Amino acid sequence: MHSTSLADAPPIREPIHVPVAHVVRGGVVEGIHYGSVVVLGADGRVEFQLGDIEAAFYPRSAVKPVQAVAMVRAGLPLEGELLSLAAASHSGQDRHLAAARRVLELAGLSDADLRNVPDLPLDQVVRDTWVREGRSPSRLAQNCSGKHAAMLHTASVNAWTLDDYLDPAHPLQQAIAATVEDLTGQRVAQVTVDGCGAPLFAISLHGLARATARMVTAAPGTPEARVADALREHAEMASGSGRDVAALMRAVPGLLAKDGYEGVQVAALPDGRTVAVKISDGASRARGPVTAAALARAGVDPALLTEFAGAPLLGGGRPVGHIHPAHALAPLTTPRTRTPSAT
Repeated sequence: MHSTSLADAPPIREPIHVPVAHVVRGGVVEGIHYGSVVVLGADGRVEFQLGDIEAAFYPRSAVKPVQAVAMVRAGLPLEGELLSLAAASHSGQDRHLAAARRVLELAGLSDADLRNVPDLPLDQVVRDTWVREGRSPSRLAQNCSGKHAAMLHTASVNAWTLDDYLDPAHPLQQAIAATVEDLTGQRVAQVTVDGCGAPLFAISLHGLARATARMVTAAPGTPEARVADALREHAEMASGSGRDVAALMRAVPGLLAKDGYEGVQVAALPDGRTVAVKISDGASRARGPVTAAALARAGVDPALLTEFAGAPLLGGGRPVGHIHPAHALAPLTTPRTRTPSAT
């Protein structure tokens, strides 16, 4: 599992986060979001950083594309929408549930084989509909069911046991751990359990950015490129209608983006320029504006990012403030380069 070329595991410590966003109401800083940000250039070097990009942290669902690469390397035969769903934090819309069922059916399985936690759909409108209709939480509706269905499909293809596919010692999870280490370039610092029940690996924010950059710059037809292409071409299958991560990929040509719980975001351009963000308090409201500012730092035209600057703060129903990137993160006045078209 380990390669001699891997860097040591990132240190487990209290991250040294710094201010990355200011909550400004009526001209006064009402609140501050702390976090860390890294921007990689096309050559893989760190071009900009704030906070602690080398401490161990949990990337949560932002690592799902890497997990999907591991499954494709292990023989997962999915393409297109179904492969995008394998890396999804989906909204629980009908299309997502139907696709997850299809992944299971292709392996001769059903939702009874899933071992993720039952939940209501992630999308609030869909969730409210389920509640009104008296529908119960289900494993299929939980936002990670696509990943779990793909895990079962991968295990089936390899004739691995199914009941224990979430055990960190299972061949599937060992293959995923090895791919996480390969693409991040560092050993895993800690293994725990994610909210859905799957193993979760502690890496660094820098490592997450490196892994995503390797995906978008991989040769056509490789597992890395296949997953990246599926996510970009089927962004709403990996998220859902109205989700900001899908809108971001539509707005910036060729961008691969993935969000995760606890304020994590990664986004990479086709030439390898990559940003990774961690908001220390897990606030999603700061994730978008900070990611947009980091992408501007990476050279994306700020005009493409205006809708991701964050919703205004309201007073009496009127805009009276906004969430602004911290001064140290404020985007450059003009982008260094225009965003390239998708390749």
